[in-house]
Amino acid sequence: MSSRQQSLSSPIQPDWASLGSDLTEHVFSFLPIRSLIRSSSVCKLWNSLISDQFFSARFSASKKPWFFLFGLNNVYFKNNQSFAYDPESNEWIQLSSSLFPTPYQNDESSSFMGASGYFFASSIPSRFSYTRILKPGWRDTSPLRFYRFNPLVGVYNDSCGASRFIVVGGVRLIGGLVDIEDRLAVEIYNPRSDSWEVCPPLPADFRSGNSSQWLSSALFKDKFYVFGINSFSVSSFDMSKHFWSDVHTLRPPGVMFSFLMACGDSLVLAGLCNAPPRGPAFVVWRVDENSLEFSEMAIMPQELLHGLFENDEDEKFASLKCVGLGDLIYVFNEEHHRNYPACTKG
Repeated sequence: MSSRQQSLSSPIQPDWASLGSDLTEHVFSFLPIRSLIRSSSVCKLWNSLISDQFFSARFSASKKPWFFLFGLNNVYFKNNQSFAYDPESNEWIQLSSSLFPTPYQNDESSSFMGASGYFFASSIPSRFSYTRILKPGWRDTSPLRFYRFNPLVGVYNDSCGASRFIVVGGVRLIGGLVDIEDRLAVEIYNPRSDSWEVCPPLPADFRSGNSSQWLSSALFKDKFYVFGINSFSVSSFDMSKHFWSDVHTLRPPGVMFSFLMACGDSLVLAGLCNAPPRGPAFVVWRVDENSLEFSEMAIMPQELLHGLFENDEDEKFASLKCVGLGDLIYVFNEEHHRNYPACTKG
């Protein structure tokens, strides 16, 4: 067989290196995240391109954000499970157990939080750790000045583009009991210098319920908003000038509880509203950041709302939770431990 005939009959092996890094990155940008993670294991070149922080930033900006659920087992820590929902491929993915830091797994005084692609854990005494969710690698920070259980946590970039973590409120424990004289502390962490900056405390209006159990938060246009899920009180912290705004009330008529969040280029309120005669309805409002006036955006279909629950108990809606990520709103039932049903709104 001639060399020409042999070349025609042999399969052509693509030379991926000849594409160049720019074109290869462009091809990678169309992949779902799961496929991208697998591609990073193919060769050193692909791994270096995918692991590059600038590619990660561009890729994340072009994709719909994942929704993460963490299930903690109070008896057998080995049964802890974590899941991610990828809206691009419409599938649930079970994540590695390495997302749960071993020192915290049997600690009932630990709290776990997630924000902007990071997973945080805190534990007595004043211990605070963090990791990127898709690249587990736990790091301990220097001790918090004020230990908090279930604080609000936000991730933002400073004027130099470096990540900072803001930790707001939370319940302080003394001897296993809640400290009723808690200072409503606010601290900002700088990963580069491994240091905490103490900021003006959360306004006293939030003292009766200052943990993530009773509050929701939103990072929106250089402000960190804190909102009472049941009290409907709202205040914002200026990230550059470090001061809190006056406390206002944000409560549309008939709302029983609600959550404030940043969604796309809007400040959004979403919550359960008493709407007779059809019964409770889950409503989404757009909020004006200056006047705090609101306008209705959407109402969840009744069959979708009831599909999040397995029973018809009157108190079932109390376990509803809501978070905003990118241009999506995720609504889920916190008490549903097995199938973790959730719905999204674009």
